[in-house]
Amino acid sequence: MDLKNVYKQVYNMELKNKNVLITGADGFIGSHLVEALLNEGCNVRAFCYYNSFNSWGWLDSLPKEKLKNIDVFTGDIRDPNGVRKAMEGINVVFHLAALIAIPFSYHSPDSYVDTNIKGTLNVLQAARDLQIEKLLVTSTSEVYGTALYVPIDEKHPRQGQSPYSATKIGADHLAESYFRSFNLPVTIVRPFNTYGPRQSARAVIPTIITQLLNGMKEIKLGAIHPTRDLLFVSDTANGFIEIAKSDKTIGEEVNIATQNEISVGDLAKKLIDIIAPDAVIVSDDLRLRPEKSEVERLHGSNQKIMQLTNWSQKINLDDGLKKTVEWFSNPENLRQYKSNIYNI
Repeated sequence: MDLKNVYKQVYNMELKNKNVLITGADGFIGSHLVEALLNEGCNVRAFCYYNSFNSWGWLDSLPKEKLKNIDVFTGDIRDPNGVRKAMEGINVVFHLAALIAIPFSYHSPDSYVDTNIKGTLNVLQAARDLQIEKLLVTSTSEVYGTALYVPIDEKHPRQGQSPYSATKIGADHLAESYFRSFNLPVTIVRPFNTYGPRQSARAVIPTIITQLLNGMKEIKLGAIHPTRDLLFVSDTANGFIEIAKSDKTIGEEVNIATQNEISVGDLAKKLIDIIAPDAVIVSDDLRLRPEKSEVERLHGSNQKIMQLTNWSQKINLDDGLKKTVEWFSNPENLRQYKSNIYNI
């Protein structure tokens, strides 16, 4: 059945004028979600990681007219007191704060447990006590590990192939337990491989683009055979919003995926063709994951999100890559990335 051609009656929560909190608002997806929620007419509170530089991460790059409409709260997701304070008076919580870099999780796993598991527990506890109307907990396609079948739906077994993915599996199960034990209105949102402007240097697309834009002719990569399901960031942000609007998603795990895949090597060739057609790919052993930790194939099913919400993909891969290259081509943006260093 082609779900795109089936009429969907989705019972929605109205987000306009709702008080919403985004944890991890200073990050890549979080900053885009902040903008999208402002466009929805929400009263936005942005939870940013406290630091002595008073940096709000990517929110600092937003126009002043947008920033003045954001209530910025600085804190640490590992601190239950600050989390609870940030959530007071809030109707809907979008919990995105996490440590996400896989290579860094190999040598600093404790920090992933503290941030991804204990941080999520802090949000769940506060949401229960404060009677939050809806909580969206962000998962990752990495919880599935290498695909045992495709497209990967929400029933696919979980495989902790890195300390990072293991902590996200733990956080997901905690969220599920709070729905089952306390009837907490929580949804587990599982984006696949999001890309676009502001993505961190530890991801493959910024890694390729920044090397190319800085004139490198040999593009250093790890394994190029694995496949990924790539979703432009505005489609991911819209997925969060449509999942929040739909009452049918409460208590559910929901993928946000394109239901397509491309190998890292073919992806690199697309970017080389856009920026510097004479560049070549070279293997860098430093960038290779341990053999049993490499996720070989990610190809997600989007049937559930299509059934339960009004979401659909708007930006295809070619257009999304062009938009991303355009953003990185701005010297003010490019200078924030160190393309000569392998960022883990």
